[in-house]
Amino acid sequence: MSLRPIMAMMLAATVPAVSGAAAPDEAGFECLLEPWQVIEVRTAVDGIIGSITVSRGDAIRRGQPLVELQSQSERVAVELARMRTKLEGPMATARNRIEYASKRQARQADLEKASFISAQARDEADAEKRLAEAELQTAMENRELAKVELQRAQELLALRTVMAPFTGVVVDRMLNVGELAEAGSGRKPVLKVAQIDPMRADVALPAAMFGQVRPGTKATVRAQVGGARFNAVVRSVDRVIDAASGTFLARLEVPNPGDKVPGGSRCSASIDGLAAAVRPRP
Repeated sequence: MSLRPIMAMMLAATVPAVSGAAAPDEAGFECLLEPWQVIEVRTAVDGIIGSITVSRGDAIRRGQPLVELQSQSERVAVELARMRTKLEGPMATARNRIEYASKRQARQADLEKASFISAQARDEADAEKRLAEAELQTAMENRELAKVELQRAQELLALRTVMAPFTGVVVDRMLNVGELAEAGSGRKPVLKVAQIDPMRADVALPAAMFGQVRPGTKATVRAQVGGARFNAVVRSVDRVIDAASGTFLARLEVPNPGDKVPGGSRCSASIDGLAAAVRPRP
């Protein structure tokens, strides 16, 4: 559900709805601290969940393994592909054939000069060497192909492990070990995670203030839970005014080091320059 109606009601409680747009009080504009982003974690492929390393409320760090699907066959495929990249037999055989064919070619050339063999016998020796060289080329190409197959097997294995997309917290856990995880946006997620450092605060401002706040403007946010104050910055400003409420939203980025303030805490925000810009003239 959109927060604009909620923010508009909060604004109405703090800013009089007059054409002059009276300045907010010392407490600032009412706002709500929310996670910067909340995502549902799903697996990239279908599979049985082998392990989940976190539970609801746990802190997570970017790149941390969260979910791993059962992947015995994929691990075997990786090992098989790795072994193929290390096979030396075909290349050694081809080199030995080239060495033998080269010596035979040299002998045949000497014999032809002495008129002991026909030109056809020499041509056969030349062809044998060329075939040996082609066999070596094939062995080298198979080695390169094995390296590509190893990379593909490793990537398929990596798809069976889900990493944390950012540093944050686990909001909820929907599936457990042994259950089937299905890929796709319409499927049930495994986890829900939230980034709470930084947080965001959407401030509903009256239309009269449009154009007076821009991205990069500094602000101060005070959380009602704990009363902590944070130096924030305006990250985006709506370019469309909501006709129903006569407001537009400014989104603040609020640092939350140590995750001191929980998401969902009410707050008040003071944006630099706004109060002075809308104060009624004497």
